[in-house]
Amino acid sequence: QVQLVESGGGLVQPGGSLRLSCAASGSFVSINTMGWYRQAAPGKQRELVAVIKSDGSTNYDYFVKDRFTISRDDAKNTVYMQMNSLTPEDTAVYYCYVEVTTGTKGWTRFKKDAWGQGTLVTVSS
Repeated sequence: QVQLVESGGGLVQPGGSLRLSCAASGSFVSINTMGWYRQAAPGKQRELVAVIKSDGSTNYDYFVKDRFTISRDDAKNTVYMQMNSLTPEDTAVYYCYVEVTTGTKGWTRFKKDAWGQGTLVTVSS
């Protein structure tokens, strides 16, 4: 079982900044990938915003790569996303995502995905 606790969402004016945090806990050997997805409205597809792997490599959505920065603190099992220069188009529910290794057997690694409950980010004047 993996639990994710998100924080940092809220209302911000256009041009403002927010920092999202997501702490993972539970039963796992290691955290492989951590990241953030967002869903702009019910029924719309959940889209990748940014992910960071255990080696520190990152991948961003094209429209946020110059404004958002993802980072992780493995000692705290926490992923962060600093969001700057926010626009109304960034309004969405942001979901934390992790892929963890729950165990190994020989060369086989057992993996599991987990999602946070979502935190609402509203960008409006």
